[in-house]
Formats: sequence, structure tokens, C-alpha cells
Amino acid sequence: MTLKNYLIVMGVMTAVCWGVFILMLNFIDPTVTNWLGFMLFYVALFLALSGTAALVGFIIRFVALRRELAFYAVATAFRQSFLFALFIVIALFLLSANLFTWLNLILLLIIFSILELFVASYKKSRL
Repeated sequence: MTLKNYLIVMGVMTAVCWGVFILMLNFIDPTVTNWLGFMLFYVALFLALSGTAALVGFIIRFVALRRELAFYAVATAFRQSFLFALFIVIALFLLSANLFTWLNLILLLIIFSILELFVASYKKSRL
């Protein structure tokens, strides 16, 4: 897949995910829905955030930094966008369950930082 095709497919699918997320906000009542409604809400939000962050991260890396090949910029941007979206969704889930505290936020930040550092160092050792 070429870079142009990747950007087009990723942009279209991200727009579709944002559309699904907005439709869910309008049509699903959180006071009467079951666990499936909440799961679909968080999955749609995760996919929309992940796609948006991947596109923005790639554009920043490719246009502004220009230090690495496009393939590596895409892989790094997608990995970091996945972690960012997962962090936001977990934080929102904790908030909805009344479990969101400063301690939980700090623990989440530490866990995701260690995970990112591990993956980044693992990639460097394999090259």
C-alpha cells in the first residue's frame, strides 16, 4: 500500500468512526442502555481517537521533523496514537465508574510510559 492510499483510507475510516461516534451520542440514552451500548461507545471513541491521532502524528513527523522514512513515521505514529486513545478511553471509563482519582491517573501515566519506553527500546535493539 502506498503512502497516499494509506492516508486516504485512514482519513476516510477515521471520518466514518467519528460519524458513528456522533450518531451514538445522539441516539443512545446512557441512562437506559446496557453494557453493549457502553462498549460500542468506548470502541467508537477509541477508533476515532486512534485514527485522528495517527494522522496528526504522522503529519507532524513527516512534514515538520523529516528525520525518518515515511514507513517508520507511520508505524511510530500509529503505535503512539493507539496508546493515547487507549489512555483516554480507560480514563473516561474510570470516570464513568467513579474510580477516577489522581492516584489512578498517575498509575495510568506510569504504566503507559513504561509500555511506550519498552516498545521503543525493543524496536531499537532489533534494528
